[in-house]
Amino acid sequence: MLLDSHLVPQTIVKPNSFVGLMSVYESNYLRLLRLIPEIDRLDGCYRSRVAGDCDLYVEIIERCRYTVTLALTYQFDSDDGVLADPDVKVRVYLDGQLAEAMSIGDEDHRHAALRRLMQAHKEELDVRWQRNIILNKWLDYLTEQGHLVLEK
Repeated sequence: MLLDSHLVPQTIVKPNSFVGLMSVYESNYLRLLRLIPEIDRLDGCYRSRVAGDCDLYVEIIERCRYTVTLALTYQFDSDDGVLADPDVKVRVYLDGQLAEAMSIGDEDHRHAALRRLMQAHKEELDVRWQRNIILNKWLDYLTEQGHLVLEK
């Protein structure tokens, strides 16, 4: 199995640079593979249950020859029905072995700290960095909690 530590930077990577962002995409891909080892074969909706943590819901939204688009979320009961939070849409580039957070929720977060981050960093590269660092950390957390998504 590939590990984050196997990523060999070809250059010195500066934070908020394009090269650095591609390194985060590579790291996201490796972390996602630990969570969903058969991502290239799965289709439909899945749930991972782990004692002491919320259920993780995974939905394959779109499958193409070289990409898979999926949603990762926790679901909570609320007065308005079911609340998905965080609701992360991820595009996985199978041929390039990259995973990019396309969006996190409706980008108008309930959490004040995330709202402040979004307002402070409006430029595209900054937004992509922000989304993908959040995805990277959450994938790491999910794996540490023991979540694993396999075929039904």
